[in-house]
Amino acid sequence: MGLRADGTVVAAGNGAAGECSVEDWGGVVAVAAGNVHTASNTGRSHSVGRHANGTVIATGWNGDGQCDVSSWREVTFVAAGWRRTLGLVGDGTVLAAGRLRDGACDVRRWREIVALACGDWHSVGLRADGTAVAVGNDRRGQCAVTAWHDIAAIAAGYLHTVGLTDDGRVLAVGDRSTGACDVSAWRDVVAVAAGSYHTVGVTATGRVVAVGSADLGQCDVADWRDVVAVAAGSTHTLGLLADGTVVAAGNNQHGQCDITGWDMIRPLD
Repeated sequence: MGLRADGTVVAAGNGAAGECSVEDWGGVVAVAAGNVHTASNTGRSHSVGRHANGTVIATGWNGDGQCDVSSWREVTFVAAGWRRTLGLVGDGTVLAAGRLRDGACDVRRWREIVALACGDWHSVGLRADGTAVAVGNDRRGQCAVTAWHDIAAIAAGYLHTVGLTDDGRVLAVGDRSTGACDVSAWRDVVAVAAGSYHTVGVTATGRVVAVGSADLGQCDVADWRDVVAVAAGSTHTLGLLADGTVVAAGNNQHGQCDITGWDMIRPLD
């Protein structure tokens, strides 16, 4: 998904469940794509948009009620994972819609949250004091974020969680078998994103770094320049350039990298 400067939205990829039906959206200030891990029993997803007035819209697969967000109000941030949607309210509390199993929607007790991230089966929140909290499936330690501090941004993949510190370092917990957590040497990073098995970072100079599974080319980003933001799907990576255009690398089986012609795309909040 891409959010244009005029508040319209574009989408590319598998739209079989209606997740790409965003052509009528307007007045949108933020979007979230409910990425799912690529497996034989997944593939359907949903898309979420937030309006300037704090209301939320969603389209796509709604098998667990993850698109039931029309009653939400005063939302300042949205995140989407497999079978669920999270919304950050202006008072620092969090709303959740979707699958209750696995505990990834158990966010009612969260307070003083300023940002959210959704993995497949776990949810992560960034507190105003720079600490993090996580709920959901923790079978690979992807929720072990309680010791983190001075965190400025978070991202969540299939079985791992990434945190960007105030001084440009990157932390990661969770499944280490694919190398997606091998970020300890990164420095001067200003933004991060997490796919199923890979992690991507943008440096202060506009270069992009990536670690983890690269079997479909999702980590082939070394030659990208002037990048201001990145997003990671299950097995592909997108980079937003300073001029508002987009570059892509990785799996294009469903046309998810067909971003030619996208312009005036703005960074997400």
